[in-house]
Amino acid sequence: MRPQCLFPLFAPITALPGVGPRLAPLYERLLGSKVVDLLWHLPTSVVDRRCSPRLNDAPPGQVATVTVRVEAHFPGDGPRRPYRVRVSDETGFAHLVFFHGREDWLRHQLPEGEIRIVSGLVEHFNNEINFPHPDHIVPPERKAEVMVIEQVYPLTAGLTQRPLAKAAAAALARAPELPEWQDPAWLARQSWPSWRTALLAVHRPDDAGALNPDSPPRRRLAYDELLATQLALALVRANLRRQKGRSLAAPAGVMRAKVMAALPFQLTGAQSRAVSEIDSDMAEPLRMLRLLQGDVGSGKTVVALLAMLTAIEAGAQAALMAPTEILARQHLATLSPLAEAAGIRLALLTGRDKGKAREKLLASLAEGDIDLLIGTHALFQEDVVFRELGLAVIDEQHRFGVHQRLDLAAKGFAVDMLVMTATPIPRTLLLSAYGDMDASRLDEKPPGRQPIDTRVVPLTRLDEMVAAVGRAVNGGARVYWVCPLVEESEQLDLAAAEARHQTLTEQFGERVGLIHGRMKGSARDAVMERFAAGDIDILVATTVIEVGVNVPEATIMVVEHAERFGLAQLHQLRGRVGRGSGRSTCLLLYGHPLGEVAKARLEILRATEDGFVIAEEDLRLRGGGEILGTRQSGLPEFHLADLDRHGDLLEIARDDSRLILDRDPELTGPRSEALRVLLYLFERDAAIRTLRSG
Repeated sequence: MRPQCLFPLFAPITALPGVGPRLAPLYERLLGSKVVDLLWHLPTSVVDRRCSPRLNDAPPGQVATVTVRVEAHFPGDGPRRPYRVRVSDETGFAHLVFFHGREDWLRHQLPEGEIRIVSGLVEHFNNEINFPHPDHIVPPERKAEVMVIEQVYPLTAGLTQRPLAKAAAAALARAPELPEWQDPAWLARQSWPSWRTALLAVHRPDDAGALNPDSPPRRRLAYDELLATQLALALVRANLRRQKGRSLAAPAGVMRAKVMAALPFQLTGAQSRAVSEIDSDMAEPLRMLRLLQGDVGSGKTVVALLAMLTAIEAGAQAALMAPTEILARQHLATLSPLAEAAGIRLALLTGRDKGKAREKLLASLAEGDIDLLIGTHALFQEDVVFRELGLAVIDEQHRFGVHQRLDLAAKGFAVDMLVMTATPIPRTLLLSAYGDMDASRLDEKPPGRQPIDTRVVPLTRLDEMVAAVGRAVNGGARVYWVCPLVEESEQLDLAAAEARHQTLTEQFGERVGLIHGRMKGSARDAVMERFAAGDIDILVATTVIEVGVNVPEATIMVVEHAERFGLAQLHQLRGRVGRGSGRSTCLLLYGHPLGEVAKARLEILRATEDGFVIAEEDLRLRGGGEILGTRQSGLPEFHLADLDRHGDLLEIARDDSRLILDRDPELTGPRSEALRVLLYLFERDAAIRTLRSG
């Protein structure tokens, strides 16, 4: 149960003053539905209203708070003419300017002959001082309300600063003094304030410095969030470790030897190292939970197959789950000849399988007549029953959530789990997203992979590129042409692909194909098969081909409006070529104007093919939020921590969480009571439940 001291923070946001039925949906869209969500919604800048000059000294382009006498009102003489109010002090005069101002309201606020405190942006226009739409107009006795530093919060359409600031102040008033969960010696060394003091410092800053990610209050709050996340991951990991596993070992390794003999290449050093780490995990009487991360073309599938052969030879079954049907069928095509060499029974299950064929397959699976099942999300369905599932391999982990990972593991007793990702992950994100796993890293490419010549070309040379593609196709090349992601709109994305397909078809005829995510699986597969067979030379596509598509004969990748894609996504797309013996080229076409970040992104791709270098640069350029391409449902969303600025704290939080659980595995000691409050505060409740279920 959530501690009672947190009840005020987990009340609905409508409990705050000014957040009624009309505004509540806007708040929920911007930050969430609970009071605590407002505490995590930090200001991004401040307005300092303490500058109080005389009128003639009011600096243009800055905010000033002035004491003035109201001289006269000059209503606009037409809808396009502003309402002006003349004010003065002993040094001169100025005008308060209002567009579409209501005269009755303005005369009430600014009675002629009265003294008023006015605060707003100063503009000099036609040798006159103007205050267009001043932010504050109050009588002298309320001057103290205005002469402050005012925080500026991020907004959404329909919300303005004043009501949001009022709601934030009310949320802060509900924030209680909580028991200290940080180690006292660590707090003293860092010179950090208490949790509530830090929260007040960033919501009511004395200056802009308090909002700096490196300021003590911000680092304190960031560390709280990171510690909550790392402690939660450590608890989940400890719970999995407590669950009895089983040893899966194949000392003879007969099946593996047959596959190794059938492979046309030797394993790289990185592959051999990963296989050894996985073997060691599977041989232990504990459940394996390991992440296998490798760059495009580093040979993850072979490593996974060797692991699955160990499970099968030990008398269990194995499952390989892919996020798309295209990728599942690709795995089937790749593994079938190797499975035949090893003498194992292989099958494919997708959402397309229906009726008697599906029933027959599921019966064979339940009887144990299928050793290795490849599939999509269809593997999660209740009627999919294994006789004895020993190892589950999940490909492209970032397309699945943690709960789906656990659903597949629940298909057997003490199932070992191997998770693969083709998106190399920076160390800081690895710790935050996969802190509950051990990690193996494939940082070498198998021999024979050709370097890819990457060129960055302006879209103004599109006609030249089309002509060059035509010459390459006449020479026997096969080409991917990827169309841009336009404003995250699937509809527009599709329209762009269809338009490009039409223009290329007009030039090259039936040699051009089209593939996109809204096509039926069977139609998509048919187009891919024609492209792989050489019946189609140019494949126009959306990002549906980003992962898993393997056509070694394709040697040219054209990405239109490359500046609209993320670095990791561009790297994945580029990895669709360079898979055969032919020399490959990637053309990144960009539109003007090109921003600094987009320019840096394209330059990195031109300079390197190392996915790990690219991932680190991607993190540096745009932070950790979307680094893994598709949003991770299993990745904690950080509100207060910035992985780029607080990466050092993440390492410390991981070490601290391990030390905490070494000393007090059940979190029952004095500090642990406060740590339970921390976990509930950051909504890591699921981790606490593992203490009860462990």
